[in-house]
Amino acid sequence: MSRKPSVLITGASGEMGHGLIERLAAAEPDRPVVTLDVNPLPPEVAPKVRAQIVGSILDREVLDRVNAEYEVDRVFHLAALLSTRSEFSPALAHKVNVEGTLNLLEFAQKEGESHGRPVVFFYPSSIAAYGLPDLPTKAQAGRVAEDLFNVPTTMYGANKLYCEHLGRYYARHYKQLSAGPSAAKVDFRCIRFPGLISAVTVPSGGTSDYAPEMIHAAAEGKPYACFVRPDTRIPFMAMPDAVDAIFRLVTAPREALTRTVYNIGAFAPTAGEVAAVVHEAFPGASMTTDVDEKRQGIVDSWPADVDDGAARRDWGHAPRYDFAAAFGDYLIPTIRKRYGG
Repeated sequence: MSRKPSVLITGASGEMGHGLIERLAAAEPDRPVVTLDVNPLPPEVAPKVRAQIVGSILDREVLDRVNAEYEVDRVFHLAALLSTRSEFSPALAHKVNVEGTLNLLEFAQKEGESHGRPVVFFYPSSIAAYGLPDLPTKAQAGRVAEDLFNVPTTMYGANKLYCEHLGRYYARHYKQLSAGPSAAKVDFRCIRFPGLISAVTVPSGGTSDYAPEMIHAAAEGKPYACFVRPDTRIPFMAMPDAVDAIFRLVTAPREALTRTVYNIGAFAPTAGEVAAVVHEAFPGASMTTDVDEKRQGIVDSWPADVDDGAARRDWGHAPRYDFAAAFGDYLIPTIRKRYGG
């Protein structure tokens, strides 16, 4: 049993979880890390956590066990049913993404009440929380700020937007009728991420995964049919910059933050521009276009780019990888090495 201030990471076996565990092990080696996921951690990161719990965020008994054994003062709630699968199973998506998040917010509130100080609760939202009505509006909108076009067209986006509001409620309004503002013990901090590209893990069929899928297919020598038009444009970010952003936000002084939800961005190429860079690196790559109308419609409803000025002002968001560096220095060399090229 440990009563040292500890970290809980849900959904830790995913792409972002890998990066967070590595970063925590390097930056805060004495802080116990507890993970909760329906899948076991990969063997390369499992030794870097204090306790690995295989279970569901929907199981309140599991959360009660963590509450009893650990003094959690920081939560990274990454567990979610992702965008494409959520469209096929909307009721399950709501259960996992909304009810699971509510369970974790309740867990954080109880932890904060137990040890008398707010629990920092990090929540990863998504550009899926946006819903632009048509391509002319998207073109005219340009870089979209956090509070515009919040009319998502997918269950995943609706879940994310609602959970942003839930987090704001727990941070600013929970129990205030009976006990006043000091009763809130959740310090909710949220990033609305663009499409994330990792060189370490294989893309899992997400709606924005056409960019990494191109590189993986080219590096393997396999033909690839891109499921969106070449002129499709949305913002992206390299995974190391996403992990950096999380740590910048989580460690920022509370008084410096003017929002609970922040956009962040890095670069916003078209699918055609991504294909050109991949072709340059892999001249023999076979890439065609076979538009999936459903996924194309979803991506068309997302901004061409986001306004992340608040994140840059409040907590110093500063991505290291622009488009050229993300592909030329990080993604292509690492993925090429993965396949022995």
